[in-house]
Amino acid sequence: MTISKAQMKATAKYMKNNYDEIKIRVPKGDKALIKAYADSNGESVNEFIKRAISEAMHKDNQT
Repeated sequence: MTISKAQMKATAKYMKNNYDEIKIRVPKGDKALIKAYADSNGESVNEFIKRAISEAMHKDNQT
């Protein structure tokens, strides 16, 4: 299925209006390890990172 330029533009506008982006850097090789871990838990890398942050923030607020 081909995505039209209008659809790409609409998606980009939606993403800009509804999401913030955070870029992280990891040492060479860690990206593959993170992806493999996320895959083994049935998650995308993005889902895994968001869950890990959420769990850490929740834990820190309880102590």
